Amino acid sequence: MDFLNFLDFRITDIIDIILVAALLYYIYKLVRGTVAINIFIGIVIVWGLWKLTELLDMKMISSMVGGFMSIGLIALIIVFQQEVRKFLLMVGSTNFASKRSFVRQFKFLRQETVASVVNIEAILGACEKMSTSKTGAIIVIERNNSLDFIKSSGDKMNIEVTQPIIESIFYKNSPLHDGAVIIEDNYIVATRVILPVSSERTIPLRFGLRHRAAVGITEKTDALALVVSEETGMISYIKNGEFVLYQDLTELANVIQDDLV
Repeated sequence: MDFLNFLDFRITDIIDIILVAALLYYIYKLVRGTVAINIFIGIVIVWGLWKLTELLDMKMISSMVGGFMSIGLIALIIVFQQEVRKFLLMVGSTNFASKRSFVRQFKFLRQETVASVVNIEAILGACEKMSTSKTGAIIVIERNNSLDFIKSSGDKMNIEVTQPIIESIFYKNSPLHDGAVIIEDNYIVATRVILPVSSERTIPLRFGLRHRAAVGITEKTDALALVVSEETGMISYIKNGEFVLYQDLTELANVIQDDLV
């Protein structure tokens, strides 16, 4: 029977499945935790239905669904423009000359994760201390997308993350306190970094330039951002251009750890 021919697997078929699975995984990572995740799941379901109708030789429904998939491609690009930008940035920023950077793109194949490297406790401890003294701060944690394009706007560093170091950087009389800190693999790699400011009009007016800068960098990349307000002392956590709500610092630590996996 012709519809059973798909059981005749070849090596190229296995490679094809692995590549598609990797692509879907990265797309899922980009949209996870955003409203776009529901659209992504819907697309996967429609695509699976399309392939099923083709397999069963149901020509009428197959042509209808196929037409929807082809015509809706432009609309999907518009809907997912932020995610498409992040994905292309992730691919383009991969440094294939560096084994360490290349392997990081496939970190989901390793048993150890970034969460086990970044000292979240020290970062949040510093944020809590700065919150009580209303010391303004913005901390950006790099994930898959390279942040080299903004690191050059600040001062390069190579200091292991500790609570005293973070507090001393953002101390009001410190020459390094103005701007953002970039953390990569538990090392502060840049200070006084200038971040792109978001022009999103839905951001409440009570948030200042620090919060808009955090939204801006998380819109353009998959980085995570923590902001301590100089006016209120409130600690904000921003991912994918959106403010993430949490009950206390313990819950926030768990949320960040999950996002770094």
